[in-house]
Amino acid sequence: MPQPHEILFKTLADPTRRAIFERLCRGGDQTVGALTAQAGVSQPAVSKHLGVLKRAGLVRDRHEGRQTHYSAQLDALSPLVDWTNQMGRFWERRFDDLEDLLKRMDQ
Repeated sequence: MPQPHEILFKTLADPTRRAIFERLCRGGDQTVGALTAQAGVSQPAVSKHLGVLKRAGLVRDRHEGRQTHYSAQLDALSPLVDWTNQMGRFWERRFDDLEDLLKRMDQ
């Protein structure tokens, strides 16, 4: 079973999906029509991308009459934040170890 951060990486790897998610992050709730107008792809394609984003927990939908409004769920990014923090600490330790080694070699 894939890790949560792997699902998010895979979901956001697609540039169109990533752009839709970024638009929702910056612009707040938007309808499929508004997202389609800016996406450069067809409405069915935008709807499919929104479905993938929704399954990954990155967006939530809200029905209002005949329109569906989508909003970004920023807290869903926490597995990516955790992973990048872990990797940051890992590489900081590695660089500290390398710095120590180079200092010892210079003595």
